[in-house]
Amino acid sequence: MALLIRLLLAWSVLTPPISLAATLKSLETLVADADAGVDALPMPLPPSLDPWYRAPDDMDWEDSDPGTVLKIRHAPRLNQTVGNALTAYHVLYRSTDSEYNPSWDVTTLFIPLWQYRCSASAPALCAHALLSYQIPYDTCNVDASPSFGLHVGEPYGEISDALSLGWFVAVPDYEGPLASYAAGVQAGHATLDGVRAVLRVAGLFGLRTHVTKVALWGYSGGALASEWAAELSVQYAPKLNVAGIALGGLTPNVTSVTDFINGRECAGLIPAGLLGIASQHPAAMNWMLSRLKPTGPYNAATFLSVRHLTAAQSIALFRYQNMYNYFVGGWWDIHVPRVMRLMYDVDGYMGYHGVPRMPVFVYKAIHDELSRVEDTDALVNRFCGVGANILYHRNTAGGHNQELVNGRQRAFTWLASILDGSYDTIYSAMGCTIVNVTYDLTPFVPWD
Repeated sequence: MALLIRLLLAWSVLTPPISLAATLKSLETLVADADAGVDALPMPLPPSLDPWYRAPDDMDWEDSDPGTVLKIRHAPRLNQTVGNALTAYHVLYRSTDSEYNPSWDVTTLFIPLWQYRCSASAPALCAHALLSYQIPYDTCNVDASPSFGLHVGEPYGEISDALSLGWFVAVPDYEGPLASYAAGVQAGHATLDGVRAVLRVAGLFGLRTHVTKVALWGYSGGALASEWAAELSVQYAPKLNVAGIALGGLTPNVTSVTDFINGRECAGLIPAGLLGIASQHPAAMNWMLSRLKPTGPYNAATFLSVRHLTAAQSIALFRYQNMYNYFVGGWWDIHVPRVMRLMYDVDGYMGYHGVPRMPVFVYKAIHDELSRVEDTDALVNRFCGVGANILYHRNTAGGHNQELVNGRQRAFTWLASILDGSYDTIYSAMGCTIVNVTYDLTPFVPWD
């Protein structure tokens, strides 16, 4: 394909952002525009300063369908920081927030290196699999979104490994424009709409969309987005065919997690999570802000500083702190008021928005120190009781961080069976299989 030849020649160069007026430009024209002017764009601005990350003001995008592509541009130099990528694009698309208002999100589409062999005369060499990989970025700082953060490197290596298998890979900024960390409905919508948007443009890069199989994968915060996508797909995206979903280190209950990690090394995830989920619920946000202590060692300014921090920085700042000390009413302010309970009911508890209709692989360390394994057990049992098809591995070795590594190859093996069509010949396609396993590939290092 001529387009792919141009992509190969444009391996490490940048192109200027463009906007889409859907009534005036086809997707072909949109991508062609993104291929032009390759010398014009410097290193990208962070999302908070980059106007490209805002919905276009030259079209009635709110009236478009979820998953409609609004903008597309080359993703600067990501093929240099992520291995096995021919090139990458940022795609901004219409989505829906937790209160079901029109919103937008961004996903990063990586095209595998081997796709340069794809042509009309050799369709067998063209990719036919799409993995939506949800990175656990765990912060309410929009400038830590993957579409920007990946410019400094890939944190875990799964994107590169997936690309090496010839899969197209999409990495959504599923927290959305408000960096709504821990807001389940927002994350699920963004993940599903990211897939819909990519399927609308990926055929231009040789993906055989008429036979493409789609899978979702995420660990920890990325599993949160993926699981909510599984639940919400039934009613929000009933025509989107997702073949399977892999979920590692699940956090099914945000209030349980808050209590569990408070006062421990990863307590810094609490302010990020509270501010992230409340960004979708103005009444809850206003309540929380009104209850923060204005002065003293546990003050509002320190608590709110997480809006400008990465997850690692938040953890370092607040480790071992009792986060309830930042509130006038302590624990009560976060768990009891009606506005807070309504927020959690909408966005904080998995298992109440739909039953996954696709095969699911769940893997979790029994000694997970971020989220109790009993919460994941209860979620799996809930779904299994109403006909879900789940393989659940409860690992006797390691903790939350270790299972990221311990479960990686099992997840890849399972995902490969989904994407190559061999799932039914390897795994049980009916009911649930729940087993304790022992995979110990990395030393156990507890949070505290």
